Amino acid sequence: MIPVFLGVSILTFGVGNAAGDPIALIRIGLRNPSPAVLEALRKYYHLDQPVYMRYLNWLWNLLRGDLGTSVTGRSVAGQIGGWALTTLELQLLALFLAVAIGVPIGVLSAKRQYSKVDYAVTSIAIFGYSMPTFWLGIMLIIIFSFDLGWLPSSGAAGVNFMWGGNPLLDHLAHLILPVFVLTYVELATFVRLVRSNMLEVLRQDYILAARSSGLSDRTVTYRYALRNAITPVVTVIALTFGGALGGAPGLETTFSWPGLGLAFTRAALVLDIPLVQGITIVITLMVLVANLILDLTYALLDPRVRVD
Repeated sequence: MIPVFLGVSILTFGVGNAAGDPIALIRIGLRNPSPAVLEALRKYYHLDQPVYMRYLNWLWNLLRGDLGTSVTGRSVAGQIGGWALTTLELQLLALFLAVAIGVPIGVLSAKRQYSKVDYAVTSIAIFGYSMPTFWLGIMLIIIFSFDLGWLPSSGAAGVNFMWGGNPLLDHLAHLILPVFVLTYVELATFVRLVRSNMLEVLRQDYILAARSSGLSDRTVTYRYALRNAITPVVTVIALTFGGALGGAPGLETTFSWPGLGLAFTRAALVLDIPLVQGITIVITLMVLVANLILDLTYALLDPRVRVD
């Protein structure tokens, strides 16, 4: 985790500085700052020092929890906390639904290989795997928000609460469309993976021996076959979570969901480099921690990977 984090931090700092002189970029947002403000900014960014020293200062601030100051004058760390929770609410809910729905469907498709059910599941999965989230989101907004008026089109809450005026139900209504889009796109990955792994495991000798010993089909499928086929899914969960976070700007901008993705897009449009860098680092940490947790989960699923 440490080398990856350092590598990402170097790239993030390098790209942020390659965008131009930080003071020149900030002046675009601040319009006409006073000479005193400009001098304070030069000291804050250590522009009188070499680039590598500026990076080390920036990295030291990161390790102390200081992500810098936005061009608006507010602390980056103070702003990111709420956005991160909102993004995690969307991402984790969609990931949970994708796994909970995708695994049983993948098992069903594998058990009925080359049947109409299998062809239908495979076709829908390929369609979802190829689907751009922003396009599907726009189509659903047109149908369910503009045409039918059943669901809100943007945000996490409304001025006039939907579904009886209850704030909780209103928040749930705002969640439905973005969660559906993200779940469907992620669902396709798990269905295809579980199906292919189950097809391979169901042909193993120990599965045939379990069937011949008189065990029920459900026991053989879920207790023996699925447990051995599910291990690669754990890896894909981490990759899917990271990929979803990487695609958050597109999805959250489509639905105006107030998370890290939308904040990243808005910060990039106004050249708020400190905020862009801070969000990039936070997303990196989320992905690294998720990978660590899921790597440790291997030992619970497969005794062969346990380390003494």
